[in-house]
Amino acid sequence: MSAPEVKGWCPGAWRPMRSGDGLVVRVRPHLARLMADQARGLADLAERLGSGVVEATARANLQLRGVTDDGFARVIEGLEALGLLPGNAESEARRNVILDPFSGADRRAEGFTEALYDGLADPRFARLPGKFGFAVDPGPQRRLDGISGDIRIEGAGDGVIVRADGMTTGRPVAEAQAVALALAIAQWFLDSGGVGSDGRGRMARHLAAGAILPDALRGDTPPADPVPAPEPGPLATGLCVAAPFGLFSAEALRHLADRADEIRVTPFRMVYLPGVATVNHPGLVTDPRDPIRRIEACTGAPGCPQASVPTRALARTLAAHVPEGERWHVSGCAKGCAFPRAADLTLVGRDGAFDLVKQGAPWDDPIRRELTPLEINELSRP
Repeated sequence: MSAPEVKGWCPGAWRPMRSGDGLVVRVRPHLARLMADQARGLADLAERLGSGVVEATARANLQLRGVTDDGFARVIEGLEALGLLPGNAESEARRNVILDPFSGADRRAEGFTEALYDGLADPRFARLPGKFGFAVDPGPQRRLDGISGDIRIEGAGDGVIVRADGMTTGRPVAEAQAVALALAIAQWFLDSGGVGSDGRGRMARHLAAGAILPDALRGDTPPADPVPAPEPGPLATGLCVAAPFGLFSAEALRHLADRADEIRVTPFRMVYLPGVATVNHPGLVTDPRDPIRRIEACTGAPGCPQASVPTRALARTLAAHVPEGERWHVSGCAKGCAFPRAADLTLVGRDGAFDLVKQGAPWDDPIRRELTPLEINELSRP
């Protein structure tokens, strides 16, 4: 079996990615917020022109799958009418900014994000790799600690720091100068050879390879302490809602739009509904103890051309057997897109069967090979 292909870029609305089930069209809502009418319109597009579901990603985006070539132009028209189509293909790709979705009355995260949008529109940043991104997490507690971000604006004491990913500390800066420093670090990344000949590159990898961040762009202040990632259920100011594998059906999305004026898209494959106490829909998860939350699964075959095995049906079957406190992962190939890190148990598709990895990532050495779903079900039972 050949190694899985690493694209090195993420789909967008203007630049969809072709997959086994059609085109993947990624939507980046402005400031990661959907108004109720936009959510209803997106549900309609998914139902009429896609697979009928809206997928929440780990980059706080939403995406439609199963869009046909003929239907793509109508999807673009629909997104534009909904106000969900920013700029053009180039400027859209650079708006890879994740902000703390729970900032509430603290509007600094939005201000930093808006300024980053404006700054990244400069043509000098056109060479930034498609996966290169920014994390905006300026509160007194870090909520985005486990979320990918090559350059981070973070809280530290009563102020903020700007930190390059791969560094444990950052530079304190006045809030008015935070975005300028973040963009200066991005410019250094480009100038210092952070982008390879293949157009890919990440900050942590660049620093680990020996690149030295200049003194003017680094500091010795640690960021605020992190807090655990949020779980589905009520918060003091609203409600977190998940769906199995991040897949919100069109019907479920309409249900949310009927109960919330605003839906915030989080990088935890959940949405956050400010001011809402409860929702009740069979396709939604609001209980953190729901077993489906203990297992991850990618699209798998036939939806993904790099996967040789179906994944989500097996994951649903296994969910009831995942011990509390553990995380399992069913991956269609060794890329591990749904959960690119170590899990307690990982099943990796290879040539139509599964390899079993314990306490490792999909690309680690397995302890068993060529397992069938039936054999996996037997192994998973106590």
